[in-house]
Formats: sequence, structure tokens, C-alpha cells
Amino acid sequence: MATRIVADVLIPGRGEPIEHGSVVMEHGSIVYAGATAGAPAASSDDTLAAAPVVMPGLWDCHTHFVGMSLSSLDALATIDIVGAAARAVEDAGKVLDGGITSVRDVGGIGLRLAPVVAEGRMRGPHIYGAGRILSTTGGHGDIHSLPLDFAHELTCNSGFSILCDGVPEVLKAVRTNLRSNAKLIKICASGGVMSEIDHPMHQQFSDDELAAIVGEAARAERIVAAHCHGKAGIMAALRAGVHSIEHGSFLDEEAADLMVEQGTWLVPTRYVNEALLKQDGLPRYVHEKGQMVSSVHEQAMKIAIAKGVKIATGCDIFVSGQMYGSNSKEILHLINAGMTDLEAIEAATANGPETLGPQAPRSGQLVAGYDADVIAFDTDPLADRSVWGDPDRVTHVWQRGRRVK
Repeated sequence: MATRIVADVLIPGRGEPIEHGSVVMEHGSIVYAGATAGAPAASSDDTLAAAPVVMPGLWDCHTHFVGMSLSSLDALATIDIVGAAARAVEDAGKVLDGGITSVRDVGGIGLRLAPVVAEGRMRGPHIYGAGRILSTTGGHGDIHSLPLDFAHELTCNSGFSILCDGVPEVLKAVRTNLRSNAKLIKICASGGVMSEIDHPMHQQFSDDELAAIVGEAARAERIVAAHCHGKAGIMAALRAGVHSIEHGSFLDEEAADLMVEQGTWLVPTRYVNEALLKQDGLPRYVHEKGQMVSSVHEQAMKIAIAKGVKIATGCDIFVSGQMYGSNSKEILHLINAGMTDLEAIEAATANGPETLGPQAPRSGQLVAGYDADVIAFDTDPLADRSVWGDPDRVTHVWQRGRRVK
């Protein structure tokens, strides 16, 4: 028995839209996607659905399932892992209802939730988890207000980060994540906004440490995603051969040219830059650093797009109960920075799996043989951009061919 979707418009993820298109799914895979006139004959037991627009399920390549209810890393000091997991389960369901069928969880408990989603016991996107973020002592993944011994113990128990210094320690940190079946490795190559003392412009991890991390991950066919704001961290990460730059706030033409040359991905996460500064109760250091980063980030995105850097969507959502489900709003930020609508859709669909390198699934496109992760909208987003960021406009979601919304 197949599931057959008939739509006024079929957006394939990569390529031109098709008027009067159909998608046929069976056994978790797409068996046909194209013009309805060329679709295989229907069987009497097929399940039929109709929608104005059908397209591949969306990807969010930079998210965090942490179940944290406050915009502060210090909250990790008192978070209960069971309560965090309960909140993260609700957040994951909202993400799925917003049309996001796959995510890269780049630091959090998503790695531990992924098998539950795969078992069909939890509503949520497919989760490709990094496990714990690698950070230097005093770096972006540290909690600077706590005694160091407590911070080490806390980051271990929370599942958020690993503090590691020197080549032997970073090698062990990579292997620790691989032991948990991490699908990618996430590092902090520069300072950040949410952490208290470190500066976003400063490089974190030495060149030797970065090279060791990338090399160890590559031996297990895993890629490295590097949190970077300042140019020093961006260039160091690129020298080491990371697969993706996350944020890239101070990216300039030199960095963009090197990214194009090396085929490095950018996941700009403009959404969090726009949303974070609107939140009440932020620590003063977060607000000040957020303003500094946000002021240059939009121009960095425009440079990357103009230069032809490969880009995939990601939102950097991390506060439970806030913004989860509106992830697709990042598409609007890409359009505003210079992408066409179809280019932004490709960044949110076909490009997503490629940010995983050798671990990439056959996903993100309406192509025969690909995973049947498919969504439908109540109108054509190429004509009405208001659908982006509004989960109510997503009328249907199928995961591996099974209707979940």
C-alpha cells in the first residue's frame, strides 16, 4: 500500500517547481516525484492526500535540545536532567509540527533522544546529534561563574559540553562522543555570546588541537562543526579543515573565498541573532556581546551569499518553550540577505544532509529513492512568504512515509 500526495505545486528541494505534481511513497521511501501525469497507476488500497503545495521536509542544521527554560548557561547548574528531557520532548514535537523533519543537534541531549524518535516512541524530527560540545577550559562551553571542578562535573552530567585542553584531552573528548554514536563533532573555535567571560573575537583551541579533533573525527567518518564568531577562530577552523562554520559573524571576503575554495559550509543562524536581543531578563554580558555580534552578522551573511559560500539553515534555538516550531523563519533571513526564494528553500532542504558529510542520509529532496520525509503547506511559499515561521501553515507532515501531522 502506497501513500500518494497530489499537489497544485511540487517544490523538489533542488530544482524548479513542478505544476500539478505528485509524490508516491512506499516502505518509508519516495518511489515517484514529478508531474501527476507521469505518476504510476494508483492501487485501490493507496492512501490519498491533496495539498496546495508539497515539498521535502525541512532541516534545521543548528539546534539544541537541552530543555533549559532560561536564557543563561548558568541554568545548567540547577537543571534536572529528567525535567529537561520532558521539556525537550515537547520542544521536539513542536519542531516537527513546524515542518522540520530532520535536525543536527549541535550540543545537548538530542543524541540520547534520537533512538527514541527512531523507535517511534516520541514525536520529533530525525536527530543527528553531536553529543557534548568540545570547549577549552574558560571557553564558550564552560560555566565561568562556577568553581572549575564543579563545572567539569556539571558539564559531564548535563550532557552539554566537555572541557578539554591539549591534544590528548581533545582526542579523548572526540572518542567519548563517538562512543555514544555521535553523528558529528561540535567544537567552540571562538568565544561566544551566552558564556560570561570569553570574548567572541578570540580563537579557542590551538591549531594543533583543532587539527587533532578534525583528524580523529575523520577516522570515524564524522565531520566537525565549528562555532565561530571572530575571524581568528574562523580562519583557524578553516586551516584545520572543519566541515561547517556555525554563525560566522565576522566572516569577511578573505574567509568567504577560503570557504568556497575548501567547500566549507556556513550555517549562519541569523534567527537567534534577531530573537535573542528581544528577550527580557538577559544577563548584561549577553546583551552587550549579542549587540556586538548582531551588528556585523547580517553583513557577513550578505558577503557569504554574494561569494557563493555553501549555506544551510539553522536557528540556534535553545530555550525550551520559546521559538521551537518557528524554525523555518530562518528562510526569510536568507532571502533578506540576498538569496532567491528557491535558493533559500534549497538551503533548508537539499543542503541540510550535506552538512553531515559521510553521515548524510538520502534526504531533503523529492527524488525517487530518498527518505519519504515530506511536508505540505496551505499555500505556495513562493508566492506568500508569510508561511515561513508559522507552524499552523504546515498542513501535513510525513516521516519515512508515515503521516505524523
